Amino acid sequence: MSDNVLPLIRVKYNTFSSSQKVVADYVLEHAKDVMMNTLNELASACQVSETTVLRFLHKINFSSYQLFRIKLTQELSKDSPHAVYQEVDFQDDTLAVKNKIIDSTINSLRDSREIIDAQSVDRFADLILGAGRILIVGVGASAFIAMDMFHKFTRLGLNVICSHDPHISNILATNLTDKDVLITVSHSGESREILDAIALARDNKCQVAAVTSYLKSTLANRADCVLCSSSLETSFRSDAMTSRIIQLVIIDIVFVTLVTRLGAKILPQIYKTKVAVAKNKT
Repeated sequence: MSDNVLPLIRVKYNTFSSSQKVVADYVLEHAKDVMMNTLNELASACQVSETTVLRFLHKINFSSYQLFRIKLTQELSKDSPHAVYQEVDFQDDTLAVKNKIIDSTINSLRDSREIIDAQSVDRFADLILGAGRILIVGVGASAFIAMDMFHKFTRLGLNVICSHDPHISNILATNLTDKDVLITVSHSGESREILDAIALARDNKCQVAAVTSYLKSTLANRADCVLCSSSLETSFRSDAMTSRIIQLVIIDIVFVTLVTRLGAKILPQIYKTKVAVAKNKT
C-alpha cells in the first residue's frame, strides 16, 4: 500500500477513535492549511490534545509530525490536484450536490492508483486460475458487485457460481474443497453472512479472496488475498456508492489481468459469449 497521506487516511478511517476521526476529517478538508500548521496549531484547530494528534499519526505510520507534514507537502505539490472531500449538506443546491459527488468519486478513483496493489491483483488472479471451482458471495449492496464479477468470469468459461442468499451461500461453502476458492465482497468487511461462509469454507481448507474497503476488517484478516477499495463514507451516502464504483473498477482490473494471462486462446471464448448475448438484441 502507498504511504501517501490522504489515501492512507481514507482507507484507515474506520480504525480511528472518535477523536482521531476529528483530526482525520480536518486534515482531509484543510490539507493545504495543515501543511503550514505546527503540531500545537493542528491540535487547537481540531480541539484535541497533541497526544491525540500523535496517536492519529502513528495509526497512519508516521513517527513524527515533521515527517507527516513533509510528506503531505510533497503530496500536495504533485501535478495532479487534490480536490477537497466536501460532504453534502442540507443547504446545498443541485449543482453543489452534483459537483461534490463527482469530485468525491474522482478523488476515490485517483486514490485507487495508490491503494490497489498490483501484487495483490496477481495473487487474486493466481487463485482464480488455479481453482477447480469458484464461489462468489456478496449480500445486500455487495450482491450487485458479486454479480458483476460472476458475469465477467462466466464470459471466460470459468467454473464459477454466485450467491447472495445466506442459506444457499452456506450450503455451497460447505461443498468447497482445498482445490477451490471462495471470493467474498463486502464494503465493511464485517457482514455476518460473509464471515459465516468463510468459516464453513475454511473447514475444508478452501482458500479465500476478498474485495473490501477496509484492510483492518475481520474479512480482510481472514482472507488469503485482499483487494482494497478506498472510500470515505458520508452522511448522505451511507450505502457507500463510491466504494461500489471502485470495486467495479477492481473487478475490471482483475478481469483484464485474467485475459492477459490466458492470452489469445481466450478470445474465441469471449467472442462466443458476445454472439450469444447479441442474439437477444433486436
